[in-house]
Amino acid sequence: MSRVLTIGSGPAGLEAARCVAELGYDVTLIEQLDRLGGTPEIERYAKLTHHFRDSEEAMREMITAVTSKPNVQVLPNTTVLSASGEAGKFRVAVKNGGAPQEIEAGAIIIATGFQHFDPGRETQYYNYYSLPDVITISDLEGMLKDHAVLRPSTGTPPQKVAFIQCVGSRDRQIGNEYCSKVCCGIASKQAIEIREQLPDSQVFIFYIDMRMYGYWEPQLYWPAQEQHKVTYVKGLVSEILPQGDRILIRGEDTTMGRPMEITLDMVVLSVGMEPSEGTKSMAGVFGVEQNQYGFIATGGASGIDPVATSRPGIFVVGAAAGPSDLDDSFSTAGLAAVRAASVLRNGGK
Repeated sequence: MSRVLTIGSGPAGLEAARCVAELGYDVTLIEQLDRLGGTPEIERYAKLTHHFRDSEEAMREMITAVTSKPNVQVLPNTTVLSASGEAGKFRVAVKNGGAPQEIEAGAIIIATGFQHFDPGRETQYYNYYSLPDVITISDLEGMLKDHAVLRPSTGTPPQKVAFIQCVGSRDRQIGNEYCSKVCCGIASKQAIEIREQLPDSQVFIFYIDMRMYGYWEPQLYWPAQEQHKVTYVKGLVSEILPQGDRILIRGEDTTMGRPMEITLDMVVLSVGMEPSEGTKSMAGVFGVEQNQYGFIATGGASGIDPVATSRPGIFVVGAAAGPSDLDDSFSTAGLAAVRAASVLRNGGK
């Protein structure tokens, strides 16, 4: 079989489909929603970390690069029901509005991504559901895209905004001990955007450790402080409380070793990544192992292959395998495309 089935149309799925198609093989791209683009499209990203590229423009280019290829079949509004077979000869039942149909494919690429941690799921520690001016980084993206960063409670621009890092990440009590990798960079990017859109505002970032991978430090961290005057505070926030029509946060400044209090107009929770419902579902459908956090386990037979799953011929890319940035998503997508093409070329071996 000369076809690869790719599930999910976020950046990783689109790039995997594009690469497979450019290698000369047929691709069927499945998306359960009615539009392509994944999380950047669903959550209305304003600009992409870390190059500040307009998200809508970048995603449009990625989508066009896939849909314009004659050897790519796109199936939106499609659900994967079941799968059988083995590398080189998989049979996958899907439903697209009508009766189920079967797709034959030599290899599978799972690109079902992540979902953001729900800060009100475990506890009301952050008062996310009770204080309207406590929002998440995904909530803020839509505001930034619309150039309308406003307090939900009043509809007015905030004067003082604080980000709180590691919400739902590096937390043993809820079982998410891992770092979600991108939150520090996204908070810094968003802080810069707030200062650009609201030049009279003050922006604070409260953090445990700032984890800036690769070139994010010179691209985001230092410019945020030096050019945009964002204030970074190493500390732990213990309470978020209403104070009149504003918000009071209490905690500890761990650098100075003393309690801290600050009154704000808006608080942004830097929520981490968890496996999406689609990722967990596809792990079950295709019978691939998950790690202890619910992401699809990688390594394969060698133990070190970053896109191989526990089943030969089935590959995973991007955040379906764990917290990933865009660079991770593109690099794993390209590698998975090559691996999938090799399976087709070698008849499933």
